[in-house]
Amino acid sequence: MNIRRLSHLIALAEEANFHRAAERVHLSQPAFSRSIQAAETEFGLKLFDRGPAEVRCTPSGAFVVARARRLLRESQQLERDVSLHREKVIGNISFGCGPFPAATVVPLLLCEMRQKYPAVSARVLVNNSRHLLNHVRTEEHDFFVGDTRDVPRDGTYAIQLIGRPTGGFYVRSDHPLLRQRAIRVSDMAPFGLASGRLPDEICAYLLQLMGLPSDARLPVALECDDVHLMKHIAQATDIIMLGSDNLLSSEIRDGKMCALPLVDLPPTYAELGVVSLQGRTHSPIAEYAIARLAALAGAPG
Repeated sequence: MNIRRLSHLIALAEEANFHRAAERVHLSQPAFSRSIQAAETEFGLKLFDRGPAEVRCTPSGAFVVARARRLLRESQQLERDVSLHREKVIGNISFGCGPFPAATVVPLLLCEMRQKYPAVSARVLVNNSRHLLNHVRTEEHDFFVGDTRDVPRDGTYAIQLIGRPTGGFYVRSDHPLLRQRAIRVSDMAPFGLASGRLPDEICAYLLQLMGLPSDARLPVALECDDVHLMKHIAQATDIIMLGSDNLLSSEIRDGKMCALPLVDLPPTYAELGVVSLQGRTHSPIAEYAIARLAALAGAPG
């Protein structure tokens, strides 16, 4: 079984359609069908159920496709590692980052890289961790840096924790809540929250502090991965923004925003980390970027 034919099995499993899968691997549909038939003959197994609307993996097909993905990834990794070893080049970098790292440590990293490695081109996607995880899984990105609490701990991903930044809630300096003598977490609900997509663990924690049922909807009025947009809305309305002193340092310094002094909110932290595929060999520039992110975030060592 050659690697090319294994890629055909993966394409059909993911596209669930012979025509789309053939286009994806740049083959005519008859040639693609012959390749799938040859694979089934070689394995001595029926790998796909051909339905009128879509094609589905049989249990045997799902088993073979899972192994095929692993072999294809290892083959691509071998080619990439040999190229890096032979050429001894820094290479380019593609990674994702959550909204808070995008507004704090990532700009510092990119400025350093431009000064130290001006020939390197970087591609950076800002989004929430759940979205970025898919780009790591498909190897579109070398890694992502963000909150790691929703990353599966099943051996698929390598997780390097680089910091536990404290978090809090912030409002404009003349917010109505600031006129209260004692402000509780439950008092925030009528005003609505502004944040990036929150980990399930944090949602459950905040619902508990607000005295709401575990199956209730957290009062998030604005879910956004653009920190600058959230800042703008928080300064112009009564919405309450989830953030940190570091993230809002200039607004706090200028007296435009301040931390909400909640009497019943224990110290809260983000689990900031770098996430990549387990066993992936990073390029030299990716290794440099990960080490610098860890240093900039204050990770020990």
